Amino acid sequence: MTFRYGVDHLNLDIVNGIADGSIKTELCQLALDKINASRQNVEIMANSDEAVYGINTGFGPLCDTQISPQETHLLQKNLLITHAVGVGEPINKAISKLMLITKVHALSQGFSGIRLEVVERMLAFINLDLIPVVPEQGSVGASGDLAPLSHLFLPLLGEGEFWQDENRVPAAQVLEEHGLKPMELHAKEGLALINGTQFILAHAITALTKMRYLLNLADVAGAMSIEGMQGSKQPFREELHATRPFTGNVEVAKRMWSFFENSQNMSAHTDCDRVQDPYSLRCIPQVHGASRNAYTHLLELSEIEMNSVTDNPIVISSEEAISGGSFHGQPLAMVLDYASIAAAELGNISDRRCYLMLEGLHGLPRLLTTSGGLNSGMMIPQYATAALVTENKSLCFPPSADSVPTSMGQEDHVSMGSISGRKLNQILGNLEKILAIELMYAAQAIEFRRPNTCSDIIEDNFSLIRSKVAKLEEDRLLKPDIDAMVDLVKSQAFKVN
Repeated sequence: MTFRYGVDHLNLDIVNGIADGSIKTELCQLALDKINASRQNVEIMANSDEAVYGINTGFGPLCDTQISPQETHLLQKNLLITHAVGVGEPINKAISKLMLITKVHALSQGFSGIRLEVVERMLAFINLDLIPVVPEQGSVGASGDLAPLSHLFLPLLGEGEFWQDENRVPAAQVLEEHGLKPMELHAKEGLALINGTQFILAHAITALTKMRYLLNLADVAGAMSIEGMQGSKQPFREELHATRPFTGNVEVAKRMWSFFENSQNMSAHTDCDRVQDPYSLRCIPQVHGASRNAYTHLLELSEIEMNSVTDNPIVISSEEAISGGSFHGQPLAMVLDYASIAAAELGNISDRRCYLMLEGLHGLPRLLTTSGGLNSGMMIPQYATAALVTENKSLCFPPSADSVPTSMGQEDHVSMGSISGRKLNQILGNLEKILAIELMYAAQAIEFRRPNTCSDIIEDNFSLIRSKVAKLEEDRLLKPDIDAMVDLVKSQAFKVN
């Protein structure tokens, strides 16, 4: 498959395939024609006596100051340099690469007025794995991600830094090593580069990729915990969920039911005297399902954004450039905050299942050890899950509900979506650790149900855990076990389907 920038439709799998090199890309003739036609329109307006925002005027509160054609190059250079005020640690190199990919796709649709040479240089950066260093803080999410995008494109001018392995190297040095000369930006180009939502979008793509797996893993962890607790599978019956058919609920219930297929352990307690299991067991479809619905919403809106033009103004013809708010990050900011709550809730209910397995109920020993007293067993890892879920709750404050005016009031409502995206990824990182501990607990609980066996998928995952973490007989240092479990989760080693 070859993806055609500016023409074909991006989705989560395709953008990740481009990023990892498994999908080839090209600028086809149609994209070249659109880019060149849009550029010609800008050239006409740049040389016009009529003021056109961002093409022959200043920016923000200086939009009423007209700039002569002779000053255009310096204006565009100054734009990048003055807006590159990001602070904090650099974002992950992979996120910077996603920013480049999605920006190329947006610019190649022929509404931004950028020269073909600039787009081709950006493609060269991607193909040569020359990924700019971008600080994580400083964007308010309107007018787009100004600060991070400025840092992303400083290397076009020979400024800023590139990554070389784990090292940060001056861009001028790297360009020289590859025989590339710094570029001079023309009318509209600086604005086209730094207006946009690609920082927010790249964080959304990163979160979606991780969350897709963690949603599935949370179901598996819940099923393993139910097997360890010898809970009931009745709450997952299709007939029940047909009466309240939320899409996420139905999908989770179907998955959970399949995880108990041919389970000897589940069959061994059909006459269980428990009328109902606690909510964290029997309400998994409702809770995990709600989180799936939030994921689906974020996926839908992110895919729209992947295929949108988000700079300003939008060049329609040689006579018209519409100045609007396509750069505003609110459409993604709000749903990123929604997804943050969804991810945090997966951790909340997982922590409750951890706690249940420690209580010594339904045939399990207290603290999942038969030698309690002298031994603390599995008591303390749940302290870590408790800490992590509280940290996630504190991260759930919605930045999209906040706005601080900037640019002398010209940009008087901003999205803060960049913070929403960063926080969602933090929450997902904590969720990985919470689920890792639950899976470790569930494997320990299942040990006390032997010789009963579980379904194939649960037995496969149980064996994977035991390949890294031995059954806890007497107290030992558990930090290496937890680290091993987290590594399994991060590497997506568990079977989830």
